[in-house]
Amino acid sequence: MSADARSGVTPRRPPPTAPMGKARYRLIMTLVVLGLALLVGRIVDLHVFDRPFLQGQGDARTLRTDTIPAHRGMITDRHGEPLAISTPVVTLWANPQDLPDDDIQRLMLANALGQELDTLNERIARYAEREFMYLQRRMTPEAAQRVLALRVPGVHAREEYKRYYPAGEVSAQLLGVTNIDDLGQEGLELAYQPYLAGVPGKRRVLKDRRGRLVRDLELLQEAQPGGDLTLALDQRLQYMAYRELKAAVTEHDADGGSVVMLDARSGEVLAMANQPSYNPNDRAGLDPQGLRNRAIVDTYEPGSVVKPLAMAAMIEHGAVSPGTVVDTAPGWMVIDRFTIKDIRNYGDLDLAGILRKSSNVGMSKLALRLEEPVIPATYRALGLGQSPGTGFPGEATGSIPAPVRWSSSQWAALSYGYGLSVSALQLASAFTAIANEGQRLPPSLLKLAEPPVGEPVIDPDVARRVLGMMDRVVAPGTGARRALVPGYRVAGKTGTVRKTAAGGYQEKAYRSLFVGIAPVSDPRIVTVVMIDHPRGDSYYGGAVAAPVFSRVAGNALRLLDVPPDARAQDE
Repeated sequence: MSADARSGVTPRRPPPTAPMGKARYRLIMTLVVLGLALLVGRIVDLHVFDRPFLQGQGDARTLRTDTIPAHRGMITDRHGEPLAISTPVVTLWANPQDLPDDDIQRLMLANALGQELDTLNERIARYAEREFMYLQRRMTPEAAQRVLALRVPGVHAREEYKRYYPAGEVSAQLLGVTNIDDLGQEGLELAYQPYLAGVPGKRRVLKDRRGRLVRDLELLQEAQPGGDLTLALDQRLQYMAYRELKAAVTEHDADGGSVVMLDARSGEVLAMANQPSYNPNDRAGLDPQGLRNRAIVDTYEPGSVVKPLAMAAMIEHGAVSPGTVVDTAPGWMVIDRFTIKDIRNYGDLDLAGILRKSSNVGMSKLALRLEEPVIPATYRALGLGQSPGTGFPGEATGSIPAPVRWSSSQWAALSYGYGLSVSALQLASAFTAIANEGQRLPPSLLKLAEPPVGEPVIDPDVARRVLGMMDRVVAPGTGARRALVPGYRVAGKTGTVRKTAAGGYQEKAYRSLFVGIAPVSDPRIVTVVMIDHPRGDSYYGGAVAAPVFSRVAGNALRLLDVPPDARAQDE
């Protein structure tokens, strides 16, 4: 027992804690409020005043996915000569907000870009609120390096490809062009865009706040280059055809023209030239008329050049016999109040004579013997009035009127090439049946691994017979004599067609045509020449188009190493 207990005294408890003073309480609360105010102020500062800086820092420290451009496939001729290639170029871009305001640096940048300082300043001011602008697209690597060597803040580079066409204007309409983003825009570049373009690749990178590459982290997808396209075109023949066509258009002050040359054994397009043309490597001041591939997309009435095809239809269906003679006197005839004329009165003509003299009266009288529409049916079987199937953008189908309520004059007109429309490519393809013993070969813009199987359209004996008639058309003393090729037998047919306009035919406006097959003994090429609206006294097909064929075919046969087949009497 404790002493206190023994003495009976109760122990004292400690006094309670004294309450907090008012001064101390106010101080603590003041400190808490100040801390909260500082925290709110910092939040406001970060979200309002420092937001652009922080956003830039955040962007600078994020992962990016960059696109790796795919190399566009090359287009070559049948011998591997390049017709369209892609070369590496550099595009310079900038963040306008990072570009310096210093006039000296901007002047140096403008000079290196080949621009005026005022022009550059105006563009920078226009894009001031954005973070991207092009400075110059598709520069050569050397020129771009001179700009980058200035080390102007905010200027960056990006690798791209630019399309280049070694042949320039010679093959422009067939090949087409790509736009500034290297996407097919015209011609075969557009038709085979997915195949030529390839598939871009992807990579994950880390960039700094100025968009400069800090680290290449990983390859996500390799770029797959586009496929190469091999055309049936022979660039040697193409140059020669284009040269002769351009000379003829200039000589006759014509509006334009086309030359199409097919391989008679395969249907491959060996040459396809057009006028007017353009330089796809320099499109400043480009005339849109030059973009059009007239040989494929333009159609017109063919006139007398289809008479051999109509003759084949009439022979095959028994409308005429080998000894048929037609009286074409007095050189004109009236059908349904329409007058059909020849150049003069040829009198009695056999079948070969009708083609040689190009008698409209003779063809009309033969056509009126038919009881069925065999001529338009043959035209259709030969590919006229139908798509050629080349895949070329905008290829024309032409037209052949349906045999409903035809008048006698319409029936006759089809036999001498009026009342229907065709393209130069369709004409050339149709005559492969004459050159290939009755089997028509579809045209091909691409090189074929092996010759296609022809489509039987005309009896072989009939095709050979018509070829022989066309052989006699191109002879000394005939209207087609200017198509003669020294050393070779040529089968052909001239045509002169009045151009149409709203309400009828134009006065003194013509198209001059020639279709030729050479050599006759073993046909290798089928060629169509069309000159649009030659001016002056010479506008007949034999005077304007036939000489072009002679020069084009003569050079082609020698380049293809075709042995001469001319008879001594022909020479």
